[in-house]
Amino acid sequence: MTRRSGTDLGSPDPQQELADLSEAGLLRTLKPLDSPTGPRVMRDGRELWNFASNDYLGLATDPELAEAFIEGVRKYGAGSAASRLVCGTLPPHHLLEEALAAAKGTQAALVFSSGFATAVGSLPALAGKDDVLVLDKLCHASLIDGARLSGATIRVFPHNDTTKLARLLENIRAKQPAARVIVITESVFSMDGDLCPLTELIELKDRHGALLFLDEAHAFGVLGPRGMGLAAELGVKDRVDFQMGTFSKAAGLAGGYLATTTAWRDLLVNRARSFVYSTAPPPALAHAAMTSLERITSSDGDHRRKQLRENIAVLSAGHPSPVIPVLLGGNEAALEAAARLETRGFLVPAIRYPTVPRGTARLRISVSAAHPPDAVAALASEISPM
Repeated sequence: MTRRSGTDLGSPDPQQELADLSEAGLLRTLKPLDSPTGPRVMRDGRELWNFASNDYLGLATDPELAEAFIEGVRKYGAGSAASRLVCGTLPPHHLLEEALAAAKGTQAALVFSSGFATAVGSLPALAGKDDVLVLDKLCHASLIDGARLSGATIRVFPHNDTTKLARLLENIRAKQPAARVIVITESVFSMDGDLCPLTELIELKDRHGALLFLDEAHAFGVLGPRGMGLAAELGVKDRVDFQMGTFSKAAGLAGGYLATTTAWRDLLVNRARSFVYSTAPPPALAHAAMTSLERITSSDGDHRRKQLRENIAVLSAGHPSPVIPVLLGGNEAALEAAARLETRGFLVPAIRYPTVPRGTARLRISVSAAHPPDAVAALASEISPM
């Protein structure tokens, strides 16, 4: 990217950088909706089927969840007013963490303001300059940033390549037998929608004395008994050291969490900077998240997951998650396809570098249980020629 002086002092000119992004087909702009989110939205005066959001169970506009949020405001006020370690810890925060730990089958859980804050706070708290973090190449940006902030040595293995990971762990242990080694991956990868080989990863980390940090953001509410994720689905949740997740996707709200042992949780309370130095999430949000968790783990949650699986199958038979990519390669091809779908009444985003590797620009379809079958079938007809 070129830079042009904006003053005699040589300050970078943001207009030139924006022009470079535009020329490369990588410029992003904010495009507000004219309506609340949901399976059907308004943008620029047009009604569109929304296949862009991560509201996998259709809870973001659920009346019961909205009422729980309002009830939380009435009971606890609008904000927490301080960090959790000062005076910002309120009853809903503790109740939510206890309920999360019980649902995830762990000793404890800790709630953060977002999934991004969970990653960038937890990883530097868990590892330092004498340690090694080993990431899947397609890990989310928050995990990459958290790893960089830790100061630990970072190693990367090709996506889901357990053979390469095994060699990496062998070499790391040979050179740094006392290091804390953490393998970091996602259960459902956010741009490809595929699953990690979780059982094999657990066997490898156990064999080499490592820990496993599993980001269940796109699996929470979607996979496993009562929607508790891939680790629960495979019956290995007691062998995953750190289960990260968010309330911003299937739970229909906002916020993040890490479920782990009491000792690790207490260490995070003391060291995770995004927790220690950030105002606590609004208590009303935590109160509403309790209702969301109850819905996710109930028979209603089971019904929504069944409808979600049926909708996924219409678009991509056998696909394991509600994230369905349509790879197109070039940035312009992806942008043109998204624009064409919008003219046909569908909101489907074009995803480009750096969110995905260069040359792999795509449409990213997000399926929800709230999508009616006829809308899903209509989108399937639109994308079939692509």
